[in-house]
Amino acid sequence: MAVLYKANMVRGAEWARFFAERAPDVPFRLWPDIGDPADVRYLVAWVPPDDIATTFPNLELVFSVGAGVDQFDASILPAHLPLVRMLEPGIAETMVEYVTMAVLALHRDLLDFINQQKEQVWREIRITPAGRRRVGVVGLGQLGQAVLERLKAFGFPLSGWNRSPREIEGVACYAGAEALTEFLGQSDILICLLPLTDETRGILNADLFARLPRGASLVNVGRGPHLIAADLLAALDSGALSGAVLDVTDPEPLPSGHPFWSHPRILLTPHNAAMTSPDTAVDFVLDVIDRHRRGEDLPGRVDRTRGY
Repeated sequence: MAVLYKANMVRGAEWARFFAERAPDVPFRLWPDIGDPADVRYLVAWVPPDDIATTFPNLELVFSVGAGVDQFDASILPAHLPLVRMLEPGIAETMVEYVTMAVLALHRDLLDFINQQKEQVWREIRITPAGRRRVGVVGLGQLGQAVLERLKAFGFPLSGWNRSPREIEGVACYAGAEALTEFLGQSDILICLLPLTDETRGILNADLFARLPRGASLVNVGRGPHLIAADLLAALDSGALSGAVLDVTDPEPLPSGHPFWSHPRILLTPHNAAMTSPDTAVDFVLDVIDRHRRGEDLPGRVDRTRGY
């Protein structure tokens, strides 16, 4: 009954150490050293190997090493095989840090000051009180709710939109396509934390930007394919949007010469807003394995029909 890890090899060594400490009776293997494939019962991966069903005939669970699962090709996973997304607390903590940084950077005009510094210009910009800067989050799962909870401390008027209804204290919540326009109209800073599905692919487009208040800004920490790059550039250049913080792009990494690299109204980071902590991730995986053995519901189990 072995666990096989196939992701970042540097962090994989940490996974191996924590498994040895906390579950010494569970064989732990690092890709590509898979040993006997018939012994592998649990796979922890960012991108699974090809021919997963035939290579590992006794596989019982597949874990995504991250919070998202869009990198998995569902067609190669047997229908009976549970897919579990990572819910360990380190992901939420680092995502909250990043989004807080991004919101405050946009709120306090950091893009302007970066550009002024490059031009050796010393010019103050009048501060907008947080109570007049409306922040909206699309995607009210674990990460969206954690972000909103932290942003409450700054006094921003907060709202959130989700496909299905949510109730969050201190947050105006909207649900369904019919409520999206009203939600967008009061989002001066829009944060995308949606899962990537067929429904959400390309959702950050010219039509959506037109429904935001003029001069609004965007934080995309969902997935690169949520965003139509040409529409964002047009919105920034026209003044419809005033800035964007992007941690994800399509493709990744961006090719040399892509306009996002040098655009003065875009702050770009290399898909590291959140990061799985091996310490707490190992605890989560071991807990799910124990629950699976007992026949209990699995936290983080992906609904294949919804894609998350």
